[in-house]
Amino acid sequence: MNQLYRWAQFSDVLGKLIIGSLLLSSGCTKSTEKPAPQAEPSTIHVAVNNAGPLILTTNAAEFRILESGSVQAILLKDGSKLTLDEPGSSAGDHVVRDDKEIHFKLDFSQAKVNDAAGKLGRGKHVEIPGQSTDASDTGLQRKLLIDAYDDFPNLLLTSSVYTNTAASDYRIDKIIEQQHQFDSHVPKKSYEMWSFQGSSYEWGKDDIIKLTSGFSQPNAMGGMVKGGYGGGIPVVAFWTASVGEAIGHVETLPLSLSLPVKVQADGLVSASVDIPARTILQSGGTYSTPRSFLAVYSGDFYEPLHLWSRVLQKEGWEIPKPSNEAYNVSWCGWGYEFNVTPAQMLGTVPKLKELGIKWATLDDRWFDTYGDWRPRTDTFPGDSIKKMVDDFHKQGELVQLWWLPLGVEDGQSKYESHKYVLSKVAKEHPEWLILDKNGKHARMIRNLAALCPALPEVQAYYKQLTEKFIRDWGFDGSKLDNIYSVPKCYNPAHHHKSPEDSVNAMADVYKTIFQTTRAIKPESVTQSCPCGTPPSLAWLPYMDQAVTADPVGAVQVRRRIKMYKALLGPEAAVYGDHVELSAMMRVGHDWLEHGNDFASTIGTGGVVGTKFVWPDPGPKFKNVLLTQNKEAHWKKWIGIYNEKMLSRGVFRNLYVEGYDIPEGYAIEKDGKMYYAFFAPSSAAWKGEVELRGLEPGTYRVVDYPEGKDLGTVQATADKAPRLATAFKEHLLLEVSR
Repeated sequence: MNQLYRWAQFSDVLGKLIIGSLLLSSGCTKSTEKPAPQAEPSTIHVAVNNAGPLILTTNAAEFRILESGSVQAILLKDGSKLTLDEPGSSAGDHVVRDDKEIHFKLDFSQAKVNDAAGKLGRGKHVEIPGQSTDASDTGLQRKLLIDAYDDFPNLLLTSSVYTNTAASDYRIDKIIEQQHQFDSHVPKKSYEMWSFQGSSYEWGKDDIIKLTSGFSQPNAMGGMVKGGYGGGIPVVAFWTASVGEAIGHVETLPLSLSLPVKVQADGLVSASVDIPARTILQSGGTYSTPRSFLAVYSGDFYEPLHLWSRVLQKEGWEIPKPSNEAYNVSWCGWGYEFNVTPAQMLGTVPKLKELGIKWATLDDRWFDTYGDWRPRTDTFPGDSIKKMVDDFHKQGELVQLWWLPLGVEDGQSKYESHKYVLSKVAKEHPEWLILDKNGKHARMIRNLAALCPALPEVQAYYKQLTEKFIRDWGFDGSKLDNIYSVPKCYNPAHHHKSPEDSVNAMADVYKTIFQTTRAIKPESVTQSCPCGTPPSLAWLPYMDQAVTADPVGAVQVRRRIKMYKALLGPEAAVYGDHVELSAMMRVGHDWLEHGNDFASTIGTGGVVGTKFVWPDPGPKFKNVLLTQNKEAHWKKWIGIYNEKMLSRGVFRNLYVEGYDIPEGYAIEKDGKMYYAFFAPSSAAWKGEVELRGLEPGTYRVVDYPEGKDLGTVQATADKAPRLATAFKEHLLLEVSR
């Protein structure tokens, strides 16, 4: 893919040169037009020292490229130079062949520095050749490519071109890039830092953690991993109170590689981009690595994720603006679990209207067979599903449909109590299925077989399904659930160039679903849920509403809302999931959900949701029953949400996760600032909170859930006001002039 990308860049430049030459030679008439203004030169400074290092300096950072190929980042802030890179670390990028590491020495005397201009703007492009340091293995040469851009001063992009100069073939098993050893500079605790791990690795695992001794995580990206998970955001980030660094890749495809992170025995934190090349280069052949990045910043995980997203948007990612309906409160029928009926769904309508809830979701197991998606005859007989949708619409309610694209039943295995049969689509089109290396049906999440998204026929099938759900049945959107990645496809009938084609094409199916839905109903809502994990870059641009995805408690709700605001924009619609998930207790292999923390969703700019049952359907559902006491609480907080609609405000990243105590968030809306602070434990918190981001002036402070006036504060140009307070669990403030 990278070869194609670079060829496209070269072709574009070559085409412009040819056109320019033709224009110059087309005639001798003197032009009376004024010459086009020259583009301003890059402000990035490149210092080349033949003995190394090569140093690129932007207006925010300094990047040092060492002789070993190791790259170190330094933040330039307030006259200081800050870094997490261990100064003595110089292992550098390398190739692995037969379990042997092949390292390279860069030749700075041959470095080429040129101006760069492209999708990311103006900047500098550097090429540095390198030779193997192993005298017995000199058949492979490396060229390090470096790009820095004025509009992205905290970012450095790198890639490598490996060339086989030997007369015989040369095998490359693995390539290690962006190898770093990070140091917090805390004595005896070099790992004393926080981290974001972007992989879809395990349900319920924290994405944002404080590193501990012995921590290790492989962070496989792109393709499917054990358990059916996979995909992920190819970023790992690290930060202290003063500085942070992040690495990953900036390709728009979900490449199958890994970003392993490990706390070493000496306490240093190792991280790298590991590329499973598995290639044989013929004599004269080349291999180009994906573009990886190194970012240095001040703040927490929000900064590199937002930066990464901006880069991908320049590269062609289109993040859609959420529909207006994506910000409205949602109720989900999952409170009734697998066997919900139209009567139970419609029975909640009086409470939905009374509480100000606009959406209802028909959740899991309304259907007979994965892949065919026909209503169950025992719970939704005849045309009852369409009639139910019509009845919701008559009451002014919108309805969303749960489904899981690409998974199909093939008569093997089961999920929960549902034993799989041979679905109609698998029976009629067995040639559509993904096959594994052994020629058997590959398995995805829920141990389902999978249709190959790279096939145009499969993409057309999901367009037809979407049209049926949205146009024919009348649903107003989809809740796409349990979506991660798909298996690699080895089906010879598909004529793939690579088994990765199925993984890379997953985006095409989700794009089809999203665009088809929008075309039929412009104010529809397509929600995508990677249950319990970070999302995948493959389908991230193809939805109206992200979701905190089965959060295990309120802390995950808050952190994941912040994550999605970084990725999708500060005004993104992010569903906080069912409020019942804001407090959970482990019971055997299951979780008891008993949360009522609306503040964690409202205060961070998320969209409120719930899955209560009403009226009382019996003791089985007592944990989610909307009792009289709960109803008063639900009414208060849903009313606050609908009044303030902070989810439509602008998320301001003013507080650093892990270091600002209490945990803080800020939303700007309608000329006001809204702050949310959360106590670090169940005990009451007492002290001062800092109200950041205010212009100079005098402000009135109100505890808006309680309607309590807290007086005034004064903000100056060089100092944020502080408010003395005491609270338990949370404090939500409205600050206005």
